[in-house]
Amino acid sequence: MHVNKELYSFLLGVAAQLTEDWYASLNKSDIAGVYSSTDPKVIKKLKQQNNEFHLRFFQVFDTEEREFFKQLGDWIEEIGQDEQHLNTPIYFILREFFRTQEQYLDYIDRFVKLHGDQYTQEEINSWYRIVVKVFSEVMERFTEANHRYANKIMKAQQATIDELSTPIISLKDNTALLPLIGDIDTTRGMSLLENTLQKCAEKNVTRLFIDLSGVHAIDSGSAHKLSQLIESLHLIGIQTTLSGLRPEIAMTAVKLQLPFDKVTIKSTLAQAISTIK
Repeated sequence: MHVNKELYSFLLGVAAQLTEDWYASLNKSDIAGVYSSTDPKVIKKLKQQNNEFHLRFFQVFDTEEREFFKQLGDWIEEIGQDEQHLNTPIYFILREFFRTQEQYLDYIDRFVKLHGDQYTQEEINSWYRIVVKVFSEVMERFTEANHRYANKIMKAQQATIDELSTPIISLKDNTALLPLIGDIDTTRGMSLLENTLQKCAEKNVTRLFIDLSGVHAIDSGSAHKLSQLIESLHLIGIQTTLSGLRPEIAMTAVKLQLPFDKVTIKSTLAQAISTIK
């Protein structure tokens, strides 16, 4: 019922104007995001993306709904992972979807007025309904894609943070240094265990110096992870030397009965490294 070649041609003819009108009325004072950019390249790309959306969306009046969504799905994935849009608050993006929807409904009104009584009210209503229906699905799909790619970036960033928080520095004769800085909470303790074992295996480390002079606090969960790390290193044949234990951390370690029989303890990192033959 909603497929109409004449309406399709009419909307294609105004696609470029729709983009210009949309950008002209855009709220460019947003606190962040692609819509507030003053970079000519970003603005040009934004307009191209907007115009491409029109060209794909209007196909709903020229083709079957199933085939139409295949075409629009590519655009949704592209924008969902676009860096500028990922740095734009999602409620700003949804606002622009709604504004574009209003543009479409207004232009359908113009088309109806141009053609008088040529179309029945039932046909006209079907055009309104399909626009609202498609926009609802597009916004749902876009939100899902945006969330998926944002999570992917966040996981990559977290992996980088985890790697930087457990830097295994190679020394000589298969020895390495793990300098820990900052508080070690339970989450970091888990990362410490997994990353240290993996990196030591990759670097063929046989002796590891763990310096705690930059650690100000350690909770019981993290102390337990440190204990597991020492035990695990011992099991795979890596000698461990601890240095720089603060009094409060030493008290926690003793209270939790960390396996000191499996490590060498030195007051400072300099004393620890001086034992390398």
